[in-house]
Amino acid sequence: MAKPKLRKQNIFNTTTAAIKFIAFWMMVVVQIPIIAFLPRRWAVQYMPVFMWFLLKLGGIKIVVHGKLSDARPLMVVSNHISVFEIATFPSAFRGSFIAKKEMENWPLVGWVAKKFGVIFVDRRPSHARDALAVVQETVKNVKYPMILFPEGTTTNGAYVKPFKSTLFNFVENSNVTVQPMAMHYRYKDGTPIDEQTMADHFAYFDNKKMDMGPLCKRERSAFGQVFHIMMLGGFMVEITLLPPPPLGGLNRKEIAEVLQKQVSDKYMELKDKTK
Repeated sequence: MAKPKLRKQNIFNTTTAAIKFIAFWMMVVVQIPIIAFLPRRWAVQYMPVFMWFLLKLGGIKIVVHGKLSDARPLMVVSNHISVFEIATFPSAFRGSFIAKKEMENWPLVGWVAKKFGVIFVDRRPSHARDALAVVQETVKNVKYPMILFPEGTTTNGAYVKPFKSTLFNFVENSNVTVQPMAMHYRYKDGTPIDEQTMADHFAYFDNKKMDMGPLCKRERSAFGQVFHIMMLGGFMVEITLLPPPPLGGLNRKEIAEVLQKQVSDKYMELKDKTK
């Protein structure tokens, strides 16, 4: 099978992307009054509708393998490649996120995220106890899954970083079910994306934080990445849900290691697999 070619950056594709980008923000503005009016528990259910416009305009296709656990409270943990997971996961599972505290102060984005049930966690060690209390209280009271990116950052798509054990404080000696999920990107026809192309065009990350794999030739802001993907015509997000492992009796470090190994092993198995 011939390797798919990326769309070239020409005046037509750039103009089309600009129209899509403007259309997306127009839809955001139109929906702001709806989000403001909805109670938080209903806003979480509305989030897939809100995100549908980004997925359609960005050309994002979602394929899910496996079944989401029926257990509640449920925490789903996944590797993290780009900003697009913020749209794909709620659309696939109707859940919300645990996110870094800094995101709460982003203009408009922070407010919308809060309405959509996102839990903002201060990851500084000195604030660990307060963060733990917030997560525990929220997770035990919601009926939808909460999604966590335990790597603590995005990657270049070449590997899965070690999971931060402090993020699993609330799992120790609790009744929270944790389900691992491996997520990888492909071209829309299902063909694998090679690591350098992934880093250059589909991932969104800080080069300085990469431990292995290729560096991107040009980094983009979150909004710049959205525009770039619109210009390229999109991609496929393939999600594989794995069975929740038994975690009883494990401490947070052991929990992080068990989950990271499951996600990493499955990710490395699938990302370059040719169908």
